[in-house]
Amino acid sequence: MMLANLLSMASASAFPQGAMIVMGIIVVAIIVLAVILTFVPLGLWISALAAGVRIGIFNLIGMRLRRVIPSRIVNPLIKATKAGLSVSVDKLEAHYLAGGNVDRVVNALIAAQRANIPLEFERAAAIDLAGRDVLQAVQMSVNPRVLETPKVAAVAKDGIEVIAKARVTVRANIDRLVGGAGEETILARVGEGIVTTVGSSSSHKEVLENPDSISQTVLNKSLHSGTAFEILSIDIADVDVGRNIGAQLQTDQAEADKRVSQARAEERRAMAVAREQEMRAAVQEMRAKVVEAEAEVPKAMAAALREGKLGVMDYYNMRNVIADTQMRDSISRMGGDAPAEPDKK
Repeated sequence: MMLANLLSMASASAFPQGAMIVMGIIVVAIIVLAVILTFVPLGLWISALAAGVRIGIFNLIGMRLRRVIPSRIVNPLIKATKAGLSVSVDKLEAHYLAGGNVDRVVNALIAAQRANIPLEFERAAAIDLAGRDVLQAVQMSVNPRVLETPKVAAVAKDGIEVIAKARVTVRANIDRLVGGAGEETILARVGEGIVTTVGSSSSHKEVLENPDSISQTVLNKSLHSGTAFEILSIDIADVDVGRNIGAQLQTDQAEADKRVSQARAEERRAMAVAREQEMRAAVQEMRAKVVEAEAEVPKAMAAALREGKLGVMDYYNMRNVIADTQMRDSISRMGGDAPAEPDKK
């Protein structure tokens, strides 16, 4: 709008018709050049030529059309060329389109070359696409890393608990980074080896006297097989004596046996109480039968008197015998409670 206003003002004032046409052509050319410079990374192409990287301007335009940021490809390519690496643009662009980090892969290749570690671009790209930091893996191959296990508790054969902590020095294995297990597997296997070694010791004193036996036993098991690392050394950092697990287990077993015995004794007591109650009921039943039988005696005597089988004098003699017996019993008790008189019926 402003440009049209300026042209209209210029045409109305002083400029002839031919000058206006030339000025319009110049403006259009400037606009077209600005659009081209925006779409075509001319500055990046000049930087690549200055660095000795042979890349065509049409390749950069093709990257724009393929939705590839040219700087993400050209800058790593310049870096690789200056480092003496032979990497093609197509490989870098393919890795970028696959979702990889081109700059990190190139840095890893340069670091591997400086450290004399054989690493191809395809291998580095595969490691990067697998989700691992390939640059960190190369650095870990040059500078081994120390992993510290948590405190591992194990029990020797004498029942004493031993708590050990180890430091594992590992180095990344580039060939096994894809598909190999990680650091957690190394730490878990080392912990398992510590438990096995301590558990096979006859006494906890052997472990305290020779803690290096743990590291030797664990190293001999080749715990790094199937992992992305290579174990260089296992050093026991700390060994402590824990609880007396054997004594605690015996105490718990004794307490459990005690509770079982108490339960059985309570069961027997309950059975005895039930038996006692049954016997008391039986005694009461027998007493009822005795009372019932004693109640029949007066009836029988009355029947004997009526039938003439028992005389009056016989009855009184029997009463005298009973009274004499009660008197003798009272004398023998010396003031004790006299027995209850029998029923006179």
